[in-house]
Amino acid sequence: MLDLTYDAPKPKIIAGAKHDWELVIGMEVHAQVSSKAKLFSGASTAFGAEPNSNVAFVDAAMPGMLPVINEFCVEQAVRTGLGLKAEINLTSAFDRKNYFYPDLPQGYQISQLYQPIVGEGEVLVELGEGVARKVRIERIHIEQDAGKSIHDMDPHMSFVDLNRTGVALMEIVSRPDIRSPEEAAAYIAKLRQILRYLGTCDGNMQNGNLRADVNVSICLPGAYEKYQETQDFSHLGTRCEIKNMNSMRFIQQAIEVEAKRQIAIVEAGGSVDQETRLYDPDKGETRSMRSKEEAHDYRYFPDPDLLPLEIEQAWVDEIGASLPELPDEKKARFIKDFGLTDYDASVLTAEVESAAYFEAVAEGRDGKMAANWVINELFGRLKKEDHDITQSPVSPAQLGGIIDLIAKGDISGKIAKDVFEIVYSEGGDPADIVEKKGMKQVTDTGAIEAAVDEVIAANPAQVEKAKQNPKLAGWFVGQVMKATGGKANPKAVNEIVSAKLGL
Repeated sequence: MLDLTYDAPKPKIIAGAKHDWELVIGMEVHAQVSSKAKLFSGASTAFGAEPNSNVAFVDAAMPGMLPVINEFCVEQAVRTGLGLKAEINLTSAFDRKNYFYPDLPQGYQISQLYQPIVGEGEVLVELGEGVARKVRIERIHIEQDAGKSIHDMDPHMSFVDLNRTGVALMEIVSRPDIRSPEEAAAYIAKLRQILRYLGTCDGNMQNGNLRADVNVSICLPGAYEKYQETQDFSHLGTRCEIKNMNSMRFIQQAIEVEAKRQIAIVEAGGSVDQETRLYDPDKGETRSMRSKEEAHDYRYFPDPDLLPLEIEQAWVDEIGASLPELPDEKKARFIKDFGLTDYDASVLTAEVESAAYFEAVAEGRDGKMAANWVINELFGRLKKEDHDITQSPVSPAQLGGIIDLIAKGDISGKIAKDVFEIVYSEGGDPADIVEKKGMKQVTDTGAIEAAVDEVIAANPAQVEKAKQNPKLAGWFVGQVMKATGGKANPKAVNEIVSAKLGL
């Protein structure tokens, strides 16, 4: 495990006209379960299908159609709970949350209010090198998604696409442990990273596969500490929920805007209404969507079509034994086994695909050199072209081949960059490219010595200056490298120049 120091929360202080205020943030993250079929039907979950083409009879709420639980979705929820070091409830149950909306054909959503499948867990959010915060997970429950209403296809009508209806979601509910917009974004990033490592959610926020409802409240300094001591929510301000956030940048902006709105209300002598709001990034404001859940009668009751869900501990243990190496453990191993810095290990383990790529390159090679090439050369080039590691035209074997040529002394670091550009643009085996294009490094000391002699003979004035100031010997090294087309072994050139100048 990583050697981390767990810091107390450092709240963001926002100055009002009358007081300084602190933020208190809790999050409800809806993560779409990575599954080919929906939660209660065999309909496809493929993104981008024709509207209303991935809809089974039970999804469309046809009369007499009964839900049948998808065991794999349950397994994915258990896997997620184990990955978050959470309690797994061997008995859970489904409830109906009743409300009317055009894209909810049943007139209710099947969820888990009273008996969720996963209990308390935690997420470790790193705030700097070696410093982390624990954000407590209150619960994870599984539920079905609603459809999608489309309002921009016709000026007079709205359309409904039911493809998402019935898709399995995990709702991951945190405690109000987050104290700043930056920490909120870091929490989402870490949660997404863990889910992607586990393979339980692809974390695609653009497609809506990971979205967050952000609960924001304000309190005076000291109130949060009283809440921590008593677990009494009355010490905290009235919270408002900002719905359906699918961008880390917008999450930060929305929290700032909503906090300032609440401060203005309270300092003017008013009170904040508990409600659900939406964030408008174009106007930089939140606006009321509807009054909060407590003001509604959702008429929760146990779903009569689904028996309580009972799972065996042996099955949970089997899932636990199959968990992959998770980000914190992988990062700690990269630091220990490859001698990487905390920063480099963080970059390389940020995405599961990046970590796998690096490990393939580093196998049997110098870990630090492999990290430098992956991060600086490959990631840098991919970023310029707005590509990710899965779109890399350079395979781990090709990049490893370039590193091997450097290690053997066949090419210098400078030549290696030229080889990398050729491989990136044209493909091919690095060793063949070096051979065919005559890029092999000159290691023959006789040839290098002859080049050094030529440069020294042609520049007597510079020789005298170098003897007075040894730092100027680098000029001769540069001239020799230029004369040899960059192919001379830099170490040999340095040694021969120093010897010839008597330095």
